[in-house]
Amino acid sequence: MTRRHLDFPCDGDRLAGTLDEAAGASGLLIVSGGNEIRSGAFAGQAALAGRIAGAGFPVFRFDRRGVGDSEGENRGFRYSGEDIRAAIAAFRQECSAVKRLVAFGNCDAASALILMPGDGIDALIAANPWTFDDVRSEDTPGALPPSAIRSRYLAKLQNPAELMRFVRGGVDLRKLAQGLRGAIIPAGEVSELARLLAQGLQNQNQTCTFLLAGNDRTAQAFAAAVDTRSLDVRHCPGAGHAFVEPHARDWLDQQILDRLRA
Repeated sequence: MTRRHLDFPCDGDRLAGTLDEAAGASGLLIVSGGNEIRSGAFAGQAALAGRIAGAGFPVFRFDRRGVGDSEGENRGFRYSGEDIRAAIAAFRQECSAVKRLVAFGNCDAASALILMPGDGIDALIAANPWTFDDVRSEDTPGALPPSAIRSRYLAKLQNPAELMRFVRGGVDLRKLAQGLRGAIIPAGEVSELARLLAQGLQNQNQTCTFLLAGNDRTAQAFAAAVDTRSLDVRHCPGAGHAFVEPHARDWLDQQILDRLRA
């Protein structure tokens, strides 16, 4: 496997990319979430790219405008469609043997891929899509659906360390009461972003697979906000948001390889 660093144009700016070369006719485009650089947190995406390329499929990663080594203004994931399209064009130019392109994103990178038209992408893998509006977060009171809050507190009750915190008075009883109240009161209105994602899914013309981590509140919020009954949704029990657990990492690799081999 050969790893190459390169740059490519995007609306007058130069973006930085990394290509892990391999001989496969299917290639993986990794879109970074948040303001993470293309290597990912603790080089997790670089490691993922190496494993997938080692299995025979080329992998392309990039920094969107204003992030990492790329030029331009960082306008956030909602406005990254041009960056993604530029990366697709660069990937196909650098790997002319790639006939089928699979895109993968976690969290708001998954949402960015859902929001943009699927031109140039043959299959989409969206992990734990972000559904909270910009002014809210999963820690905002009322942001999480009751099902996600119940799951959160059930996990705490099964954790001996959390039980000891409660016995020793280390738990804020006011916050606990608010949390328990949120577990039984119906959630408020669906966020604007969740509605936009639902619309985006209706406009997608490629295969979409959704990967949801069992212990991730972002994944739980997505499942509560978006009707997933007609979607290809796959769950990984015991996995955290970034699939860093050994069993979750292996599971994630297998899901991606399944789509590349389809």
